[in-house]
Amino acid sequence: MIEDILTNTELEMTEAIENLEKRFSNIRAGRANPAILDGVMVNYYGSDTPLKQLATISIPEARQLMIKPFDKSSINAIEKGIYESNVGLTPNNNGEVIILNIPILTEETRREYVKQAKSYAEDCRIVLRNIRQDANKDIDKLEVPEDDAKKGQEDVQELINKYNKIVDEKFKEKETELMTV
Repeated sequence: MIEDILTNTELEMTEAIENLEKRFSNIRAGRANPAILDGVMVNYYGSDTPLKQLATISIPEARQLMIKPFDKSSINAIEKGIYESNVGLTPNNNGEVIILNIPILTEETRREYVKQAKSYAEDCRIVLRNIRQDANKDIDKLEVPEDDAKKGQEDVQELINKYNKIVDEKFKEKETELMTV
């Protein structure tokens, strides 16, 4: 029973780390990364459609994204979707493809992105603490000997220590990536 709680707790903590990685990938680091456009929705024939389903996104140069729509008639809708998504990039439409130039980040912008990444890391730590709290409550509800319950809670604490260390490592990686010119 305690093993089930520990397994579920570790699963939830892994999901929290995956969510953190996804959020980190949306912070641009001055290089072209198709993940920047993950949240872009395009009004295509009256329904909001993810950009990935309407076009191929490639990286012709280190600081440039090229979006080639499957249906050329959707190019204006894609351009409008990029404007409305507030990704901070201006699309250049040549009639066949859309080019997004990624500007060089200033020192101030880099520091802002590091603050944003730090905020995401702290949000993840809060989620991990909540998961730990739920697991400890679940262990307390079980009718098991006190020693087993205490051992289970120690195991949960070991899990949160492990995952907090992972959060710190991921944040340091992102910070290094953002501050590298």
